[in-house]
Amino acid sequence: MTSHFSAATAALFASTIFVQSVAVTPAHAADAVEDFYKGKTVIIIVGTSPGGGYDTYARLLQRHFSKHIPGNPRIQVQNMPGAGSNRAAAYVANVSPKDGTVIAAPFATQPLARVLLNKSQINYDPSKLNYLGTATNDTYLCAVRSDARAKTFKDAFQYPVVFGGTAETGSTGYLPLMLANVLGVKFDVVFGYPGSQQIMAAVEKNEVQGMCGLNWSTINSRYTHLFKSGLLKIFVQDSDIGMPEMTKLGIPRTIDYAKTDEQKKIMGVIYSQARFARPYFMAGGVPTERVTAMRKAFMAAWKDKDLLKEADRLKFSIEPLSGEELQKIIVDINNLPDSLIDKVKASIRRKK
Repeated sequence: MTSHFSAATAALFASTIFVQSVAVTPAHAADAVEDFYKGKTVIIIVGTSPGGGYDTYARLLQRHFSKHIPGNPRIQVQNMPGAGSNRAAAYVANVSPKDGTVIAAPFATQPLARVLLNKSQINYDPSKLNYLGTATNDTYLCAVRSDARAKTFKDAFQYPVVFGGTAETGSTGYLPLMLANVLGVKFDVVFGYPGSQQIMAAVEKNEVQGMCGLNWSTINSRYTHLFKSGLLKIFVQDSDIGMPEMTKLGIPRTIDYAKTDEQKKIMGVIYSQARFARPYFMAGGVPTERVTAMRKAFMAAWKDKDLLKEADRLKFSIEPLSGEELQKIIVDINNLPDSLIDKVKASIRRKK
């Protein structure tokens, strides 16, 4: 016997199927994500050498991440230093599997690749990666040896200071160069150190006189002894906002030495990275449901009570920003006018 549906019955039948499919799809997606990650290994590629702040943050995440990811995969950390972490970023963006099993933990400079690198050097689009978020925000600081001739930042307009840096594209390199080019302080940089740990060792040996691009969490967790001994002192806050506690101590902000609106705009672009001091991303092309799950797990890990206890013991600052928020910031940066970008680029290159 043939059944005949009225138009109204057919519409009701169709809408019921649609509602049912919508209701079960999220559950199916969650099951698929759990099935995918079960038994797998997720690798975090750190864009610097072992022992520095970026590496230590990644290993802190490693110890607490798995329990928040559906399927509870194993987590490994691997180091891939080079080119101010651009080597690691390019590897994850272009070479690694696009399945959600590889995460980049680059310098905070990586989302500023359009600013820091020439077009010929960028073989991926930072605005089209899948950002999981950032572990914290931060204020960059410059530290110098107490026996340097320049005792204050104001003195650096008269007396030279030589800093150690990883590369021109790393914050330890381009921050002092930017200050020299924009403000006119007598800063120079010796490049080639793999990471902050090696730069600090060079400072102790008096190979160089200081380091810019340090953040308070790294100083507080790894280098307190150098400040307590009197060998080093915080020279200036490399920031447009600054830390209230540093400001109360009389440590000046570099932005206060800017004399024109253009100088402030250039410095503001560079200092935007302070909002994403420890960024993490996966490649573009990772299935949406896995990106969503990993973003949720990333934020849950940084709010995990056991992680926070460990972070407190390590004296690490934890102020996570979500992947969605970070993604928007980076898209906005990449939409800045070319005229401003060109001026920022010029400010971070060593003058010939």
